[in-house]
Amino acid sequence: MTWKNIAPLRDAINTLKKVECKVDLGDIVKISCDSANKENIHRVAKLMMPWRKGPFEICDIFIDSEWRSNIKYNLLRKHFNLKDKRVADIGCNNGYYLFRMQVDNPKSLVGFDPSPIYKTQFDFINHFVKSEIRYELLGVEHLEFYEEKFDMIFCLGVLYHRSDPVQMLKSLYKGLDKKGEVILDTFYIAGDDEICLCPESSYSKIPNIYFVPTIKALKHWCLRAGFCEFEVLERSTTEADEQRKTSWIEGQSLEDFLDPEDSSKTVEGYPAPARVYVKLTKDKK
Repeated sequence: MTWKNIAPLRDAINTLKKVECKVDLGDIVKISCDSANKENIHRVAKLMMPWRKGPFEICDIFIDSEWRSNIKYNLLRKHFNLKDKRVADIGCNNGYYLFRMQVDNPKSLVGFDPSPIYKTQFDFINHFVKSEIRYELLGVEHLEFYEEKFDMIFCLGVLYHRSDPVQMLKSLYKGLDKKGEVILDTFYIAGDDEICLCPESSYSKIPNIYFVPTIKALKHWCLRAGFCEFEVLERSTTEADEQRKTSWIEGQSLEDFLDPEDSSKTVEGYPAPARVYVKLTKDKK
């Protein structure tokens, strides 16, 4: 993502009027409010492009994000119960998952993401939702030093961006309270050996992808980081109905990242992105 001056975006948020809203935290985070401010809301939302995670709807303005994040959320939903738990989302982007998690009545929700543009998108949505979610402009490396430990940590789509995945897994481990759990999602390649793909310069046109392991290799990383239990929850292949170009993003999306002659491969010739979702446990029950 290229650098973007967020000062005008912060100023734009200050132009939003305080309104009473009805909030529906379903597949679309839907906010119903006075339509008198619709033109300005639309203007501010467009200023904040690109919208990667969502979807959201504010005052009948549908923010059709690149990712239909409800697909991933609904895939994982049956695997967790957040009631009365302290929950963190690492690499939380604009907070879509955190907004959805409020339905579970957790004790606390904290998002970690060092991106100012995503924090600004969160503040824009939260202007209407008025949640008590805390958003920290911090990365996973700060987790072990944070003021509290967590019962559940979500880390979705972050591990493959780290040049030292075992060290990152150790940071997640240190951020948990006793018997805490991590729900992790990352790219994987098929195979029974303890190996990983190391892309030369990019993977699916993404330059900061360092390692794409087999599931067995991923398990060994997690055990080396200190986790005592490793449970595969789901596997999926990213399809065009989940990630695609919309009028709310800038640049390319999934269709541009795959071989136009063979969608089972990336444009670089590697296996197309597939995801594995795992649950990691800090200590035995």
